[in-house]
Amino acid sequence: MPIEGESRGGKRPVLVVLHQERSSAGRVGQMLIKKGHALDIRRPALGEKLPETLAGHAGAVVFGGPMSANDPDDFVKTEIDWLNVPLKENRPYLGICLGAQMLVRQLGGKVQARKDGQTEIGWYPLQPTEKGRLLMHWPQMVYHFHREGFDLPHGADLLAKGDTYPNQAFRYGENAWGLQFHAELTRAMMQRWVVHGEHRFIMPNAQKGREHLEGRMLFDAALKAWLSQFLDIVFEGKRALAA
Repeated sequence: MPIEGESRGGKRPVLVVLHQERSSAGRVGQMLIKKGHALDIRRPALGEKLPETLAGHAGAVVFGGPMSANDPDDFVKTEIDWLNVPLKENRPYLGICLGAQMLVRQLGGKVQARKDGQTEIGWYPLQPTEKGRLLMHWPQMVYHFHREGFDLPHGADLLAKGDTYPNQAFRYGENAWGLQFHAELTRAMMQRWVVHGEHRFIMPNAQKGREHLEGRMLFDAALKAWLSQFLDIVFEGKRALAA
């Protein structure tokens, strides 16, 4: 299993779950390494196993991918079942897009597309809820690349919402977090997504490729600053706002 970075200051590595051979932990990985964590990278879709316990890890991040949390593939079902490990052990867990949808499935919620086929592919407004505002400051615009949304799991707190898909960020218990949007993309990653995902830009409500890159120039600095603070909350237990 590849290890990126070096754990410093007694910090344990973070388990990183990716879903394609060339997928990257992007800015999340870069920031976690800068904060002193090594990355234990695993790709269950390629046959790599997930640990039976997170006792040796600071937590886990499950990233997105082109597949659906509803797909019948064995690795999808295995990952969803595995999420009982961080939940049972109360270890920090962050699910991004597919990773959030898998958490919703583990918690008994539904993942599905809108009946009218509306997607979120590009930059869209984000509105924090009252609980979200009490937690931290949120960016006004965030980046999306999905055509399915998810229910808010029973017992979870909604932290941020959107217009097309209302559930954008949630917290379940003390340490499980789900994000529908992507804050992890480096510029190179976004350029790859725009090239390889061009066929999706004709879908309802999707933005054209140049709008993705233009939006990055306008909105990405705030999204990047938010991500660094958010990772501190998830993995360091820090509060972004004073009580």
